[in-house]
Amino acid sequence: MNVRNCRKCGRIFNYVSGPATCPKCREDMEKKFQEVKKYVRENSGAGIQEVAEECDVDPKQIRKWVQEERLEFSADSPVKIPCEGCGAMIRSGRYCEKCKAQVTKDIQGVVGQSRPRQADSDPISRKNNERMHFLKGTE
Repeated sequence: MNVRNCRKCGRIFNYVSGPATCPKCREDMEKKFQEVKKYVRENSGAGIQEVAEECDVDPKQIRKWVQEERLEFSADSPVKIPCEGCGAMIRSGRYCEKCKAQVTKDIQGVVGQSRPRQADSDPISRKNNERMHFLKGTE
């Protein structure tokens, strides 16, 4: 059993995975997220600082939700965050579409290179070569 203290309130809880916060604090944070999401939807021109003040949430937490793609501001919103790849300003996530495409292409290239190549592509002839052979003994 993996027991830890909650990072937010200090309570002891049985840690399974994810952030080291107790179930009560996670539930409270989810309620805050829903409140922030509703505020952003109703006030499309609001910036991160305004949302943080109105909903009593740390601006860093709001940025984290934006990076996790849980929260996205409208297209006309002044809120933008920099792409971690090229620095272009984006509304949600960690990477712009261009950088996402490049990462996907890079991964596909690595996966394609790591696949084992078959020496003999004809399954019938390969099957015949893989048979067990017995030697006749001299008695």
